[in-house]
Amino acid sequence: MASTQDSNAPLFLKIERYLEQRQALGGNLAYIEPMPSTTSATHNIPLSSSLAVLSEQHHEESVKKHQSQAETSIKTALQGNDAAPTVNPAWRDAPSLPVLYENIHTCLNCKLGTTRTKFVFGVGNPDADLLVIGEAPGADEDAQGEPFVGRGGQLLTKILEAVNFSRDEVYIANIIKCRPPENRRPEADEVEQCEPYLYKQIELIQPKLMLALGLTAVNTLLKAKHTMGAIRGKTLEYRGIPLIATYHPAALLRNPEWKRSTWEDVQLVRKMYDNLTGKSS
Repeated sequence: MASTQDSNAPLFLKIERYLEQRQALGGNLAYIEPMPSTTSATHNIPLSSSLAVLSEQHHEESVKKHQSQAETSIKTALQGNDAAPTVNPAWRDAPSLPVLYENIHTCLNCKLGTTRTKFVFGVGNPDADLLVIGEAPGADEDAQGEPFVGRGGQLLTKILEAVNFSRDEVYIANIIKCRPPENRRPEADEVEQCEPYLYKQIELIQPKLMLALGLTAVNTLLKAKHTMGAIRGKTLEYRGIPLIATYHPAALLRNPEWKRSTWEDVQLVRKMYDNLTGKSS
């Protein structure tokens, strides 16, 4: 019960004494302004509710901070930031294909690195005189980590065998080492990041002849816009190496009428190969 002195005190002294008591009990938290009511009436928020609001705000800020840190880490990996390299900088000096693979197979320097299942490096004879080049891995290649292993790859094996080449005798690779989503064409920045790996493979293999499969592969290599009809049966050149272009095996599955032209192209490859190497089928 209030004392007579309290009841007779001026109103402002009563308010001051009340606030001092609140501060003694709750510290400065006693002065937190109440949250606006969701109803038309105005209500004071208890101290415990104010503390709960602060706790929730702190949690949200913490979550946002961790999300921001995670996003920064992902961006760093995708950009190949020196602070978190995904490729061994020594890859350019790799003395062999196995060492090159070990240095680059964790590459995340373009967005394809985050969507791939396996890095598709290449397969075959590391000293091959014939290098077979495709555009990019498909679903089967992405799953197995080896180029040309799906239906198109099985057809490629038969085409090579038809002119007395085995898969073990040649080397098979793609310009892009990771599968583009939905088998779309590689984008310019993806080619820019990945093609230097192909340069290094060529440097190590030192092939005498190249066979490019598909118009997209040819035009990506030559930085041109040829039509297959204009370049078939002709000797082109890539980085000083003779190059023959023909249809991609997957295209032959959709267009069997192109098989005859492909047969003519690979016969030309066999003839040039024999002349360049002094070997005979």
